[in-house]
Amino acid sequence: MFRSVLQLRSGPGLLIRGLGSTLGKVEEGIVVLGYFRLCDLQGRDPGPHWQNKLCPTDWDEKVSEIKKKIRSILPGEACTPLYDTSHLPPEHSDVVIVGGGVLGLSVAFWLKKLQKKGDGIRVLVVERDHTYSKASTVLSVGGIRQQFSLPENVQLSLFSVDFLRNINEYLAVVDSPPVDLQFNPSGYLLLASEKGASTLENRVKMQRQEGAKVCLMSPEQLQNKFPWMNTKGVALASYGMEGEGWFDPWSLLQGLRRKVQSMGVLFCQGEVTRFITSSNRMVTSSGEEVVLKRIYEVHVKMNNSLEYQPVECAIVINAAGAWSGQIAELAGIGKGPPGTLQGTKLPVEPRKRYVYVWHCPQGPGLEMPFVADTNGVYFRREGLGNNYLGGCSPTEEEEPDSTNLDVDHNFFQDRVWPHLAERVPAFQSLKVRNAWAGYYDYNTFDQNGVVGPHPLVINMYFATGFSGHGLQHAPAVGRAVAEMVLDGYFQTINMSPFLFSRFHLGEKFQEDNIF
Repeated sequence: MFRSVLQLRSGPGLLIRGLGSTLGKVEEGIVVLGYFRLCDLQGRDPGPHWQNKLCPTDWDEKVSEIKKKIRSILPGEACTPLYDTSHLPPEHSDVVIVGGGVLGLSVAFWLKKLQKKGDGIRVLVVERDHTYSKASTVLSVGGIRQQFSLPENVQLSLFSVDFLRNINEYLAVVDSPPVDLQFNPSGYLLLASEKGASTLENRVKMQRQEGAKVCLMSPEQLQNKFPWMNTKGVALASYGMEGEGWFDPWSLLQGLRRKVQSMGVLFCQGEVTRFITSSNRMVTSSGEEVVLKRIYEVHVKMNNSLEYQPVECAIVINAAGAWSGQIAELAGIGKGPPGTLQGTKLPVEPRKRYVYVWHCPQGPGLEMPFVADTNGVYFRREGLGNNYLGGCSPTEEEEPDSTNLDVDHNFFQDRVWPHLAERVPAFQSLKVRNAWAGYYDYNTFDQNGVVGPHPLVINMYFATGFSGHGLQHAPAVGRAVAEMVLDGYFQTINMSPFLFSRFHLGEKFQEDNIF
């Protein structure tokens, strides 16, 4: 393991681990140094054997290096590390967060923000890709809205938009520039056919009751406000008048990362490959025997290496996004008999989604909101140069291979562009300029988030499974998880319906407004 060759520590009670090979080299250096010194005093040539051992051209350099190594182990001398261990995680951390996207960083932020004075919680974030090149956070389209089908998701959005509106009150760092989210408050416009009109109307009523500023619009009102739109097939629409639009996900990610680092959160680039657990058996009130587990050690495999570093911990946060199901399996979740709580898996898997960017000089222009059509196609403006982006979630039968992030351009031609051209006639002459693919942390059970502790692996907490709306809910979800870890219950928003236990009980908490 990496710390088998840790720094040499000086003074009483000297602790040296795995130092045999290092001392051997130092002792060899002493012998070489002494022999050369003796030859020098006697005025004779050291000979060809020692010339091979130590070339005269780098004599001074080698002598200096040997002297430093000898001094570093002498009592009273300052410790000089023989190996750089700065990239390694600590041996101990109170909380290990698996996943360094916005959800994981939000949990880290709120843990440090809400900790009691003097607690000094040690938090480690483990992220395998420090470039975030494949992270769902930076590959998303950055939308935020209150137009959801469940009150709890509306509440999450309201909390998060207030956080984003006052971002620099939360994430300001001394001597650093303010966070600029480049927020565009153009709103969301959801279109409904005759069949979906009553459902849309009921949802808007609920959203208003929760405090969202949403209005209903008839086809005539749509035509007057958005003359570039063909309203054929639209019976009703809902429009977010406040706190809806889109922002730059990268800016939020970097702002959170910079802030939590200033708060003392530690980072490690690596991959969690194993959990070491202790266990206790108990019998439930129904007579079922279950095994309660507690993770006490996390193994982190370092990048470009076969070795790992163990980290002792008290709490593990599973914020691994599309791969959180795999992380749960490492802890033994879902590996019991089918139909039991022990055999219930975390139903989160990666689902690939395409985003296309096109240019259209005669397009809708600056007043265009984020539009979600009756058939699931969505689109919005991108920047100020007559560029737009959009896409559409595939059906179950159309789900693409999620082992790569290759883009299917035929999907745009066959499934997206015909609907765009019908809804916005100007888009008939659009030209695709760019495209990319990203992952949803897709909850196959009910397309909604999983938040809070696992009932059997009692110190693993979830912040995952939001199926495309995790970015916009991250500030609120991070606070909810921190509240549960620190106080044992949700305070700001009741997140009980998001608990893992619903999968075993078969109680869906279905979110229908997923694009």
